[in-house]
Amino acid sequence: MSNEDLNKAAGVVNQSGVNSSNPYRKDFPFFKAIDEHNSKESEFLVYLDTSATSQRPFLVLDAMSHFYATANANPLRGLYDLSERATLAYEHSRDTVAEFLNAKESSEIVFTRNTTESLNLVAYSWGLSNLKAGDEICISIMEHHSNIIPWQMVCRKTGAKLVFLECDKSTGEIPDSEIETKINEHTKIVSIVHVSNVLGVTNPVKKIGQAAHKVGAVFVVDGAQSSPHMKVDVQDIDADFYAISGHKLCGPMGIGALYGKKALLEKMDPFLTGGEMIEYVTRENATWAEVPHKFEAGTVSAGDAVGMAAAIRYLQAVGFDKIHEIDSTLTKRLMDGMKKIPHVNFVGPSDPSKRTGIVTFTVDGVHPHDIATLLSDEHVAIRAGHHCAQPLGQYLGVQSSARASLYFYNTEEEIDIFLEKLACIRKWSGYND
Repeated sequence: MSNEDLNKAAGVVNQSGVNSSNPYRKDFPFFKAIDEHNSKESEFLVYLDTSATSQRPFLVLDAMSHFYATANANPLRGLYDLSERATLAYEHSRDTVAEFLNAKESSEIVFTRNTTESLNLVAYSWGLSNLKAGDEICISIMEHHSNIIPWQMVCRKTGAKLVFLECDKSTGEIPDSEIETKINEHTKIVSIVHVSNVLGVTNPVKKIGQAAHKVGAVFVVDGAQSSPHMKVDVQDIDADFYAISGHKLCGPMGIGALYGKKALLEKMDPFLTGGEMIEYVTRENATWAEVPHKFEAGTVSAGDAVGMAAAIRYLQAVGFDKIHEIDSTLTKRLMDGMKKIPHVNFVGPSDPSKRTGIVTFTVDGVHPHDIATLLSDEHVAIRAGHHCAQPLGQYLGVQSSARASLYFYNTEEEIDIFLEKLACIRKWSGYND
């Protein structure tokens, strides 16, 4: 696809119509349908739950449909032309992910189902084989459960100890003193979220990685929330492993990727075993295929890989500078408006520049589940609950919260509708403010 075609697909060419102030919305069937509906009706569905899953552009759906219509065969197994086309499409998708993360080579990209599976792969295949009693695994207090529970499992099975980097409760930032004291000679793994799915803060992963490597520890990064919003360079970060999910960055559900330095991947045993990941099998034993295929057992999700690659190309055409610009403008508008509403409290930093499209909050006297339900009745979709980060909630003393998360396809009009409805939450809950 030419650059011109990519630019057109990414909505670079503005067209008249509903919400023409945001040209990217027409690229998404979800928003195109909403905007066309809203030109005739008064109801306006506002989607502010991108951190849970993003919407998908036509480009992604078309790429997947084209694959299944023209190249639907089992990749990697057949010697006939159709299977070879499927294999080529699958491996070209791997090339796209490798370029997206700036891996040294495509063989450093392992396709998985999601970030959760990627982190489990590292925990099982590297953690269980390399840790022992007395070793330590260092994570942060703000981790998603996907980057806590696998390491708890490793600690139970090996006798290692789990250590938490704690953050400042008001800013969400991890102090240097935490990094300096808790990453030490006992540390064998450091696994850190790049952007918190609750606080919205971006952690200093490069600095943390340097501290990890200084003591010889392996450095793992959860990039589920960062990869949709910023250019990621795994070589600059010097991550040993970096995990992402397709559905967070405008791609399909059920596909993700793990970047791993090839030298480490080659030393690791497979996470799953069975078809395709083998080189040779006897009655007594088996040898493994080369990296990355030894980690991709069974029939691969080729159509989803093609969709994820199309989503990446779409985001690259939009440009991460533009995504950051829109994210920042909308986040500031959102938080500035929320600060004017009595009884609304931020969870995490109150400075919009410290957020990455994620604003978590509470309303005095109203349970977060009720906030989400009341807003849903007004056609505004947000998230509420513990956000799969219960240790962080316990640490902050906030067991449940509401979360509005936005992306470059949202509009100022949507932010204003959210603010208008949020200002009524206490009244709708029976308070006379």
